[in-house]
Amino acid sequence: LGLALYAGSLCTVSGATFIYHDYCVIGAGPAGLQVAYFLQQAGRDYIVFERSHAPGSFFALYPRHRKLISINKQYTGKSNSEFNLRHDWNSLLSHDRRLLFRHYSRDFFPNADTMVRYLEDFASLLKLQVQYNVAIIHVTLEKNEQAWNGHYFLLTDQDRKNYKCSSLLVAAGMWVPNVVNFPGSEYVEGYETVSINPEDFAGQTVLILGRGNSAFETAENILGVTNFIHMVSRSRVRLSWATHYVGDLRAINNGLLDTYQLKSLDGLLEGDLEDLAIVKDKKGKLHITLRFYLENRNISAGIDSITLPQDELDNFATRAPYDRVIRCLGWKFDFSIYNRSLRMMPGKGNIKKYPQIKPSYESRGTRGLFILGTASHSVDFRKSAGGFIHGFRYTTRAVHRLLENRHHGVPWPSRVYPITQLTNSIIKRVNEASGLYQMFSVLADIILLRENVTAFEYLEEYPIGVLAELEMQTGRKARNGLFVIIMEYGRNFSGADKDVFYYNRAVGEAQHAWQSNFLHPVIYYYKHLPTEREMKLRPPEWPLPRPDAIHHIVEDFLTDWTAPNAHILPLRRFLENCLSTDLRNFFAESCFLFAFTHQKLPPFCQQGYLRMQGLVGSQELWQHAVQAGLLQDYTLTDFSGDRPPDSHDEPQEQLMRDHVVPVRPLQHLVNAKDE
Repeated sequence: LGLALYAGSLCTVSGATFIYHDYCVIGAGPAGLQVAYFLQQAGRDYIVFERSHAPGSFFALYPRHRKLISINKQYTGKSNSEFNLRHDWNSLLSHDRRLLFRHYSRDFFPNADTMVRYLEDFASLLKLQVQYNVAIIHVTLEKNEQAWNGHYFLLTDQDRKNYKCSSLLVAAGMWVPNVVNFPGSEYVEGYETVSINPEDFAGQTVLILGRGNSAFETAENILGVTNFIHMVSRSRVRLSWATHYVGDLRAINNGLLDTYQLKSLDGLLEGDLEDLAIVKDKKGKLHITLRFYLENRNISAGIDSITLPQDELDNFATRAPYDRVIRCLGWKFDFSIYNRSLRMMPGKGNIKKYPQIKPSYESRGTRGLFILGTASHSVDFRKSAGGFIHGFRYTTRAVHRLLENRHHGVPWPSRVYPITQLTNSIIKRVNEASGLYQMFSVLADIILLRENVTAFEYLEEYPIGVLAELEMQTGRKARNGLFVIIMEYGRNFSGADKDVFYYNRAVGEAQHAWQSNFLHPVIYYYKHLPTEREMKLRPPEWPLPRPDAIHHIVEDFLTDWTAPNAHILPLRRFLENCLSTDLRNFFAESCFLFAFTHQKLPPFCQQGYLRMQGLVGSQELWQHAVQAGLLQDYTLTDFSGDRPPDSHDEPQEQLMRDHVVPVRPLQHLVNAKDE
């Protein structure tokens, strides 16, 4: 049987033998292992190709100084595992509680070697199908009308073995160094090879090209042994606490900002790196000049024949020579292995280092080719966390759900609840969901209303960029309106030039919730599913088109949106206004009285009390309701002795004689207060 199955996986094309799998995954980094887990749980035919001998090979080398900047919070005061993932930026999603990163390290910023060990365990304990030491060197297409997407993907490895798959998932990451070429760039050392021993920089003057975390990480390592460090980049420094983007400069690496602003020799400069030039003198010192000074001049003729900026401007900022120049400009995607038939094109502008993809993470050039992990960050670059483990573990799950619906007819997972649970369902999710929290403004919970507003269907963590395609992508119907729940920062709160510590920066009153600055839930209501045109014409910086109604739940210092008056009551009234219905809960006694005095009962009474469901009374609960003003006291009011009115030890006739029942008009019996 095993031989038969193996033979069935082989096919021949133009004389070459191809090993077939439904899904091919390139790269066994965090994203590759994450999608492999979901494919395996669904029982799909897949294979993961990893060029190294172990998973997570990028983390075996980087960051060079071995300290990750992804937080590993051990304690949150909560036992809810979903909530705790909001503050665990390293764990991948799985059913195995052993594979939580906190079991591997107690450091708030863990060592990269721990990540390597964690990924090895994730692959081995879950028995994921990974082929190591297989480097895919070429990918092309084969047209075939019988294939899922109208073509097959043909892959070739370094040993000229051939593979064939119906869907290709690229999780190879970003590992090609960004290099800027200018005169003298051959004297520049790369972040990927420069020494990490501080003693090698003792007494030296260093120039660093770049201004990201790798640049500041490098500077932090040698800050105490150098003469001084200068750092140059085309843009100003962006602090993550100001931009609310975790890819910007983190506080753990920003020691050089102190020494710059406190005038301890180090400094930051802005300038276009392509305008620079480096000239080396006879002593091996490196001099910074500008490219236009070298026009029509021969560098090899010697520095004496070259005009330097300080020759014309004697206080030129970088007039002092440097001992070393280090390039720390980040990484870009490797396009070299993809045949032109796949039409894998780089993005434009500040996302040119990423491949072009749709908001569904599918390639714009080829159907069935999906980009996962760090390389998919163009969807939310500088906006959310899609380029990092704590973000793409959720976008990877979303892609898997899209594939399940497209290729296997498995609709997007959902739950159906009675309309009376609408408020509770939203409050529960905004208080514990980690996907919404990490992928703010990118992933959203979708509530699809049923006919006559008697029930709703709840879908979790759907990519809002393809909201117009919801019915096609999920297999669910949105015929009666929908709510979209996302997390957002304030519109004008984030930015490199923003002061995020100003007085009165937080909003505390529900009526001003729309002015909230910090991350908070926002609920959009649409009577009809937005169209593709409406998505394209949405206001600038808006994640969604203008809704029929919108509600902001006021920001909370504890990110705990459970306050009855500040959070829950305004939300419930918003939902009631959208649906023209009453979403309050009632005691059985109130529902009983409503039945005699109203032609139409509130949904809670219709779906609960009239079906013999609801809140069953007890003496303690009844007393609490009376004391809280939720019910009026209709019990017997004139009795003697210490016995309660419901005591039946006395004869019934005696009870009737001793206790007087007050007579009141029926309309006064109805209590419409909230539970």
